Amino acid sequence: MGVRIGCGLSTDPDPHRAARAAGRGAAAALGGDADLALVFASGAHLAAPLALLESVHDTVGVSAISGCGAGGVVGGPHEIEGGTAVAVWAADLGGGVARTFHADVDDREEGLALAGMPDPAGADGLLLFPDPYSMPTDTVLRALDEACPGTVVLGGLPSARTLDGEAALLCDDHVHGGGVTGVVLRDVGMTACVSQGAVPLGPELTITAAEGHVIHELAGRPALARIRSAIGELDDRERGLVSEGLLLGIVIDTGHVEYRQGDFLVRGVLGVDPDTGSVTVGARVSPGQVVRLHARDAASAHRDLRRVLLDHTDAPVAGALVFTCNNRGSGLFGVPDHDAQAVTAGLGGVPTAGFHAAGEIGPVGRRSFLHGFTATVAVFRA
Repeated sequence: MGVRIGCGLSTDPDPHRAARAAGRGAAAALGGDADLALVFASGAHLAAPLALLESVHDTVGVSAISGCGAGGVVGGPHEIEGGTAVAVWAADLGGGVARTFHADVDDREEGLALAGMPDPAGADGLLLFPDPYSMPTDTVLRALDEACPGTVVLGGLPSARTLDGEAALLCDDHVHGGGVTGVVLRDVGMTACVSQGAVPLGPELTITAAEGHVIHELAGRPALARIRSAIGELDDRERGLVSEGLLLGIVIDTGHVEYRQGDFLVRGVLGVDPDTGSVTVGARVSPGQVVRLHARDAASAHRDLRRVLLDHTDAPVAGALVFTCNNRGSGLFGVPDHDAQAVTAGLGGVPTAGFHAAGEIGPVGRRSFLHGFTATVAVFRA
């Protein structure tokens, strides 16, 4: 028996009734107890997240629970972008193993470690929900890449707080106010879709001088001058997109003859130095890397999400998790439910749940990064 997944969504304002309704929706698709449940809650439920956990335990019949509070949740083809809602996603892993955990940063002499996290070595996948205020997510992802290179890491940053101003990180029968909660998966087929929602523009440029986050030269010229030249070569529509906010796409895995949209890690331009012509970006860079101008664009985001989903339709899919930026939704696309509907339809109507995140975790090339304006999707094979 392979992986089976169910999900449920409720907007009932009472946490017990809402969790029972969403839990029953998830459990009905399984026809038995689950190995893992993920719970994402918004609005008034963040005043009583423990009540949600208790009702999910009772309704779904599961002890391993993870999840978090959020500004909005995803359930099936619907996105509840504001207000009170809870989504429950439950899975029978068909012999696979899920270990839920809560961890805090442990800064040791030999480097950063996560105290409380099971050993990730040899895992098939990791789900992470780090509190953005107490967890250095970029540093954690680099440490995980060193500890378990090639392991798929997906998730998102909680985008809402409790009445006490803390995160609502759910782990089994506890609610934690900081750190990171998540799941280590073994013998479970989980693959990743990452749609960064930005269109590449202009020519590819090679970094010829850089240090840390600062690009000094592109193609042998001061970086700022070369970027201005590239913008000048764009057509009117493309310059209009760049005027809304210039981004830079950085190739992570170099050496290809041609780079396509998903090969770039998209980062903002944080600052420029007119005197030296250097440009500071939101990622570490080095000479030899290839970069390209990018800009946010709803039409490109729509096409890109459909494109990456097509790469995951060659085998039966049991279900999916969606972590979409809280700046996408109707604000970007002009209509509600865009990402939820695209994922549900693109994967053949499978059960889907997730949340609107304050930052999304997913791979570019062989490493996972923290993104913005992105939809990352965990696809589970049947």
